Amino acid sequence: MKRWNVKLLLLCCAMLVLGSSLNAQKPKQMKKNYECDIIKLHNGNNLAMFFFGHASFMFDYESRIIYVDPVSEYMDFSALPPADVILVTHEHFDHCDSEAIKKLKKEDTRIIVNKASKDILNDGYVLNYGDVWAYEDFSVEATQAYNTTPGREKFHPKGRDNGYFLHFDEFTVYISGDTEIVENAEEYKGCDLLFLAVNQPYTMTIEQAQHFVHLIQPKIFYPYHTTDTDMERLKSVMEKENCELRIRQMK
Repeated sequence: MKRWNVKLLLLCCAMLVLGSSLNAQKPKQMKKNYECDIIKLHNGNNLAMFFFGHASFMFDYESRIIYVDPVSEYMDFSALPPADVILVTHEHFDHCDSEAIKKLKKEDTRIIVNKASKDILNDGYVLNYGDVWAYEDFSVEATQAYNTTPGREKFHPKGRDNGYFLHFDEFTVYISGDTEIVENAEEYKGCDLLFLAVNQPYTMTIEQAQHFVHLIQPKIFYPYHTTDTDMERLKSVMEKENCELRIRQMK
C-alpha cells in the first residue's frame, strides 16, 4: 500500500513532549494552529495525535494515517496527508462532511461509518455495534453511542450511532462519539486512552464524564466536543481521579 511521507509532518513534533502544542511551522493553507501529542506505546511504536477542533482529529501510527470525523470547518484537509482510514461516528453535520472526506480519500482509503452516514455519503464500510475491522497491525471495533437521559434520546437514539475502539497491539484508544454512559460501560475498563465527548445536553455531563473515567481507570483522558462545557469545573472535578486530564483545542 502506498504511504504518504509524513516525515515533514512529524518533524514539526520532534521536539515536543507529551501535552505540548504545535503552534508553528504549519502549512499556509491550514485555517488555524493545532496541537499534537506523541505517545510511546507498549510495543515501542509511536502514536501521534493531531487535534483540529471539536470532534476532528488525526492519528499517525507508524505512517498509517487515521482521521476521526473530519469536518472542513475545523481544518483545510487539502493541506494534510491522505487517509488510510477515516472513521465517521454519525451523520450530524459536525461529524460527517463529504467535502472533507473527498479531500482525504485516496484509492485504497477505508471509510468506516454507521449506516446513516453511509446513506449520506453514498460510501463507506458499515460497522455495527460489536463489529471489528482489522487493518494490518491494528483494528477498529464499533461501540454503542446514544443518549440515556429522558428527553435527550432524540439527539442520539440507541442503535444508530457509533463510537470506536482503536486497538494498537495491546494499547487501546476509546473514541466515544456523541453518547452518554451506555449500559455495558464497565466492559470498557482497561482502555489506555479515552476521548469523551463532554457537551451537555447532547453528550456527557461533567459528572457523567467523571463517573466514566472513575469506572474505566484510563491513563489519559481527552475531553472533546466541549462547546458548552465549563472546562474549569471539569478540571476541578477530575482532580479527584487517578487519571491524567489533557485539555486540547477541541471546543
